Amino acid sequence: MARVQSRSMPTYVYDFDQGNKDQKDLLGGKGAGLAEMTNLGLPVPPGFTISTDACRAYLAEGAEPAGLEAEVDEHLHTLEERMGRRLGDPDDPLLVSVRSGAKFSMPGMMETVLDVGLNDRSVVGLAEQSGDDRFAADSYRRLLQMFGTTVLGIDGEAFSDRMDAADELDTEQLRMVVEDFKAIIREHTGHDFPQDPREQLRLAIRAVFSSWNTPRAALYRRQEQIPDDLGTAVNIQAMVFGNRGQTSGSGVAFTRDPATGDQGLYGDYLTDAQGEDVVAGIRNTIAIADLAELDRTSYEELLRIMATLEKHYRDMCDLEFTIEDGHLWMLQTRVGKRTAEAAVRIAADMVDEGLIDEDEALRRVTGDQLVALMFPRFAPDPSRQPVTTGMNASPGAAVGKVALDSDTAVAWAERGDDVILVRKETTPDDLHGMVAARGVLTSRGGKTSHAAVVARGMGRTCVCGAEAIRIDLVNRRFEVRGGPTVEEGDVISIDGGTGEVFVGEVPVSDPDVVRRLEGEDVDDPVADAVERLLERADAVRRLAVRANADTPEDAIRARRFGAAGIGLCRTEHMFLGERRGLVEDLIVAEDDAQKEHALTGLEPLQRSDFIEILTAMDGLPVTVRLIDPPLHEFLPDLTDLAVRVALEDERHDEDERDHLMLAAVRRLHEHNPMLGLRGVRIGLVIPGLFDLQARAIAEATAERIAAGGDPRPEIMVPLVASERELALIRAQLEAVVATVAEEQGVALDIPIGTMIELPRAAVTADRIATVADFFSFGTNDLTQTVWGFSRDDVEAAFFPAYRDQGVFPVSPFESLDVEGVGDLVRTAVRLGRSTKPDLHMGVCGEHGGDPASIHFFDEVGLDYVSCSPFRVPVARWEAARAVLGAT
Repeated sequence: MARVQSRSMPTYVYDFDQGNKDQKDLLGGKGAGLAEMTNLGLPVPPGFTISTDACRAYLAEGAEPAGLEAEVDEHLHTLEERMGRRLGDPDDPLLVSVRSGAKFSMPGMMETVLDVGLNDRSVVGLAEQSGDDRFAADSYRRLLQMFGTTVLGIDGEAFSDRMDAADELDTEQLRMVVEDFKAIIREHTGHDFPQDPREQLRLAIRAVFSSWNTPRAALYRRQEQIPDDLGTAVNIQAMVFGNRGQTSGSGVAFTRDPATGDQGLYGDYLTDAQGEDVVAGIRNTIAIADLAELDRTSYEELLRIMATLEKHYRDMCDLEFTIEDGHLWMLQTRVGKRTAEAAVRIAADMVDEGLIDEDEALRRVTGDQLVALMFPRFAPDPSRQPVTTGMNASPGAAVGKVALDSDTAVAWAERGDDVILVRKETTPDDLHGMVAARGVLTSRGGKTSHAAVVARGMGRTCVCGAEAIRIDLVNRRFEVRGGPTVEEGDVISIDGGTGEVFVGEVPVSDPDVVRRLEGEDVDDPVADAVERLLERADAVRRLAVRANADTPEDAIRARRFGAAGIGLCRTEHMFLGERRGLVEDLIVAEDDAQKEHALTGLEPLQRSDFIEILTAMDGLPVTVRLIDPPLHEFLPDLTDLAVRVALEDERHDEDERDHLMLAAVRRLHEHNPMLGLRGVRIGLVIPGLFDLQARAIAEATAERIAAGGDPRPEIMVPLVASERELALIRAQLEAVVATVAEEQGVALDIPIGTMIELPRAAVTADRIATVADFFSFGTNDLTQTVWGFSRDDVEAAFFPAYRDQGVFPVSPFESLDVEGVGDLVRTAVRLGRSTKPDLHMGVCGEHGGDPASIHFFDEVGLDYVSCSPFRVPVARWEAARAVLGAT
């Protein structure tokens, strides 16, 4: 029974029957799942959960909060009464597991200690209680090993050599291992292993709390964008033993395939093993289906429980179980991690099964998961033969150089190499290598091993359990049984969909989802599901989605992907290549005649560009940004040019154009070009260039109208900071458009607006709106000017340190800084519409394709987002999720 709690004292501990699945914030995911299964009447070993509140208090104070120890004692007493045994009793011992469990699954990142309560006396009682001396000795050595590494901080290598062979040892040999492990603890800590069961429990609880802040856990949270202030719960549960011989075992199962989404029974099982043996991947498992041959009764009960849980949660469930002497016990359930392919497939299938509706399906599949489905795959080739095949643990195609440890993987990735991390098995300490690698290959483990679970969660390609591989760390290579030897640094390719491993680089192709979106007729259930759910997303979303496209090819692809126009056509990209010389001529021109000559050469080229793009986007808006980048991007490097001119002078081989160019470069040289002569300033300082572009746009529009088209261009003036700048340029542009309209005899209505990409523009948006037909937020430059750092330089400088120290959890160039940049966007929207209530507004920075940022843009009331063509389906999807309140 639960204890009576004083109103003045917080409650930190809850029995399993006091919680439910909706209390993940308080009880963590594991605790909430145990509570829900208990309430459903499923066979759950009894226990209790120490809440995340207690962990946060412990981390803040550096000690257990007042009252926690007394609460634990009372709930432990209730557990002892229920089980009829006492913790660590020398004659009839109760043993408990101590497991972490945060709100969000963090596989392998935090700590677990099993068999707490064993000591030199109670191990004898356990042997008598079970009638199995070997089982008792094996349980004791497990406690010593876990306690030594987890609680006492001893390097796992100190135990690992004896651990690898433990399943082959007899009772006496295991007792020798126990003595060895106790000696290791004494040697490394200067103290004996604690014999007091209550002391073991107290220290194990503290270790789980402390594991929240280990480097690997912190790195995982940064990678998965999990807040640092959640803390973990601790679950204390009566032990059930899968290591009691061939009628016992432990397993991990999924109600559907987490890699593909196929219906069926998927997972791994090990006889004579505890749960950590399965997830650690140190022994190769058997498929769950094979359990039917070993224990039909437990197998059929497991099937019934899985069906119950999936129907109850209305989702694919991941569960852990133990069979003790033929009795099935459930140790965990949660909504399971899955690949992007499986997420879409499961969501669509559950709609068809009547478990959820299409809106719920959209909520469950994120834009990031849709992105993962659009990455290239290996091109089909029946003649290509793998050197070996493992388990298809996390799909996708990955090609890279073999790195045999995580530090090497990180170092090589930082120098720009694609890497495949190849390990016997991964551990939580390999997380940094997995983050850096394109894919992971292991010789041990199954679909529920650490490598598989973490790779799936991160969207990394993974092949596990490739048994033919023997890794030789001494000589830095791996050998394939009956096949080649692969040196570290050699290129391999792994297919996470088939489990195949190839030596060398394998060509890749677009996945079926992309081919379907581009109009091809492909037979693929995932592509079917994506197409179907995108149709629902288009019906739900409020935001329009445009594309950033600078070429006709990009425009055509964007339209195929569902873009409702072009939100950013960057004209500076049209001035590169062979046209660069004409721009240089314009810049070095010394009189009006030379400038006119350069402009005359550029204008027809620009007009041709716009005709093609307006044709591709006929009937849809095309927002053309006038030339924006700093002029130094079009000019030779000052130092290089000065050296060239000096050498020419020495040879008396003067080149007049080089001398003119050097003078121009010196005249235009700026210490910080990103904040110099660019954007609207070019239009005001170099008369004619913006006029040229306006004429090209207007003439292209007139030509398309004459051809029966429906062109809808919009002219966008960049880098405006004041209404006066825009008013001056607007007058020039309107005069040009009016002239072309008169010359061509057509009516031209071309809106003229501006980019809001400077803080001053945002806070004076009410005044700028008086001369603007629309706003488009340039969040890339707005982020640069708000933070005061360049997106081109940060990764090589302080950025990594800032991420590591939590200044920001993710780059503000990847996901919008809502508190700073976002607040300026919100301000500009409010001010702009205070002047013009119907002012059309969008965003054209790459944030327009970022799922988290899209939710913010929907909230503040923008009319559209614009992003790269490949991100258009993602933005359509995420815009619907924003309306549906998904996170």
